[in-house]
Amino acid sequence: MIPLKTLGRWLRPGLLFALSVFLTGCSSAILAPKGQIGHDQKTLLITATVLMLLVVVPVIIMTLAFAWKYRASNTKARYEPKWSHSTAIEVVVWSIPCMIVLVLAVLTWRSSHSLDPYRPLDSDKKPVVIEAISLDWKWLFIYPEENIATVNEITFPVNTPLNFKITSDSVMNAFFIPHLGSMIYSMTGMETKLHLIANETGTFPGMSSHYSGAGFSKMHFDAHSVTEADYQAWLTKVRAQSTTLDQTAFGALVADKNHDWHPVTYFGTAETGLFDWVVARHMGDNQHYGMDHKAMDHAAMSHGAAGESHEGHEMPAGAHEGHDAAAPSGDAAAAPADAAAAEHAEHTADEHAAAGHTGHAGSGE
Repeated sequence: MIPLKTLGRWLRPGLLFALSVFLTGCSSAILAPKGQIGHDQKTLLITATVLMLLVVVPVIIMTLAFAWKYRASNTKARYEPKWSHSTAIEVVVWSIPCMIVLVLAVLTWRSSHSLDPYRPLDSDKKPVVIEAISLDWKWLFIYPEENIATVNEITFPVNTPLNFKITSDSVMNAFFIPHLGSMIYSMTGMETKLHLIANETGTFPGMSSHYSGAGFSKMHFDAHSVTEADYQAWLTKVRAQSTTLDQTAFGALVADKNHDWHPVTYFGTAETGLFDWVVARHMGDNQHYGMDHKAMDHAAMSHGAAGESHEGHEMPAGAHEGHDAAAPSGDAAAAPADAAAAEHAEHTADEHAAAGHTGHAGSGE
């Protein structure tokens, strides 16, 4: 049988080599944060990992130690075939994990609120508002307060909160700057929010972290954290561009479904309200999901041509004419027609009420 020390000497070089191979493609951005949100998330990640290792590591060590001590060839080990219970062991193996789970629960509760991406950051500086729109396959950024726009590049002053408003003009995507912190999804017809801050100057890579099609791998951008003076100089450079981002220019960007990386593009002016227009244009005519509910008079709705029926109510051809033009005169003939009309209106009202409740239940509103 191979001695344990000899086996360890053989395995150590192989384990180190395998570990180096596995870590070759890893990026240290998450573990080297450049912003407060990223730093808090790193602390939470390390704390949670260490707490879990308090259970995992001892279990692994004891498993190996017990297997070695109570091996068949060790005749000096205690042999108790009728042993079945130990109160001391039960207390240890249950109390320690329970305490760790309790600590993790408290950490999770507190961090879920403090690191909420919708929660604005406390700062004495005015935040920079950036509206991000994911396209196929590039990122469009609008600075509504500066009235400019860029493609695949953002610049912002250091130590200044960034208030991102994010949506998509295509499929669902994900906005992520690993050095700064949280990732959040962009979805058509919806607006998500993200609050970040950079504590250091530098250029931090941003990316799409959700597969979205053929050009997904080229959907990345640079986030430049600069001094206030450099930020103002950058704004001046962008405003000097003669290009304007309006609905027509936006349509051209959408039509250009680049599979390669789209070069950085500046727009010296940006149409006011373009971000809201992008969100609204994907909501459609059925306005149950986030849109205004306009009161509609059922009497004004068209019932269609003769012979058309309501869902679940077959109406024979000429039925409406029978109630209108072909109805015989006199109270005796008018009564059935009025009764039929009243019954039809009652069925229709019930259908619309049921449809309305169904629509609201589906939307979660």
